[in-house]
Amino acid sequence: MLDPQGIYEVDEDAVERAGLAEHDAQGASGPVLLHAVTGFVDAGAAGEIAVEHLVEDLDTTRLVTFDVDQLLDYRSKRAAMTFDSDRWSGYTEPFLAVDHVVDPEGTGFLLLHGAEPDLQWERVVAAVKQLVDRFGVSLTVGFHGIPMGVPHTRPLTLTAHATRSGLVDDYTSYLGTVRVPGSLPALLEYRLGEAGHDALGFTVHVPHYLAQSRYTPAAVVALQHVERATGLDLATGTLAPAAADTTLEVEKQVGESEEVSAVVKALEEQYDAFTRSVGRPNLLAEQAPLPTADELGAEFERFLAQQGDD
Repeated sequence: MLDPQGIYEVDEDAVERAGLAEHDAQGASGPVLLHAVTGFVDAGAAGEIAVEHLVEDLDTTRLVTFDVDQLLDYRSKRAAMTFDSDRWSGYTEPFLAVDHVVDPEGTGFLLLHGAEPDLQWERVVAAVKQLVDRFGVSLTVGFHGIPMGVPHTRPLTLTAHATRSGLVDDYTSYLGTVRVPGSLPALLEYRLGEAGHDALGFTVHVPHYLAQSRYTPAAVVALQHVERATGLDLATGTLAPAAADTTLEVEKQVGESEEVSAVVKALEEQYDAFTRSVGRPNLLAEQAPLPTADELGAEFERFLAQQGDD
């Protein structure tokens, strides 16, 4: 592996201003590290919305910048550019960075966010581990959303996972043993666990038919559980109006389609049957067959397209 320090730069002045050098020098317990990157599954844009909220609503300072030119495949993740009449006028530059964020109570924490690297995963993970060691990070927490056969009319559930027992004992496991495509956040949690660091993650179950939409309630749930695990104040209350507006809009559009309403009703029955059961290994109880995720998504997309034509 190439030297991990070759892919990131630390703003030492910003580190000093944030008081993180004191943690290193005194050997004290350092800040929490939160992480959510774009580029892999994030149903309902749960992680994306949560990160936007944190960097826009809280006091944020850039500490670490990664060299994304070494890490991204630009042909698979083409950044957006703006063409204005007869010239290129803008470029949405991809980034991967660690910010220092201060919550309303004055507690600082770290936030790793930006584009998920296509290349050099092990080197990136090793780099993050160096930062975890340097800043004495006490706990690393990731969050995002996945599509699930659940209705929006019931409380959102989630899957919690961690590097050791005791970190997520209060959570119910809805899944058995499964093999899924890897991601940088998953590898980061795995490698940190191997190194003896505490790390955990929250994966919010977003209704299938809302997976491609920006579903603010999922971001709120993710942040609430991060707050519970870390003791941070992430100002989730400021997201409440947007979450309420999203719910009202979904209710309106579902109510205007008999087909979608039927799908939601079937999911409600299945969800309720599961909550009445005890010890089931899967989130969905064994009921009558339901439409597949693709069928749900296609039906809802068709309905939304019709609304846009009106």
